[in-house]
Amino acid sequence: MKTSSDPRHKARIAKVQSIFASSFTPDFATPYDEAIHQAAPEWPLAKINKLDLAVLRVATEEIMASDTPPKVVIDEAVEIAKTYGTESSGSFVNGVLGTILKAKEKHD
Repeated sequence: MKTSSDPRHKARIAKVQSIFASSFTPDFATPYDEAIHQAAPEWPLAKINKLDLAVLRVATEEIMASDTPPKVVIDEAVEIAKTYGTESSGSFVNGVLGTILKAKEKHD
């Protein structure tokens, strides 16, 4: 069971904070933005809440490029979004990451 003191949880929060701060830089982008755009085409990246986008960027990178089980990544991302985002952040992040995971599994 994860706790708020879990080092992996703290590392994810720190990374979200860093990406969130960077998102205010003009033209900031990550290699995973296209996957997010493909998973939520009705939401241009510029229109997504900056915190939700930071969470999505960190989680998408983990899903695509780490050995962490994707379900764990999604669960953590949803928890971070619920804690720091808006009322709808958790469900939005969950839906987008679920779509990204399905697309990845289709191509693997």
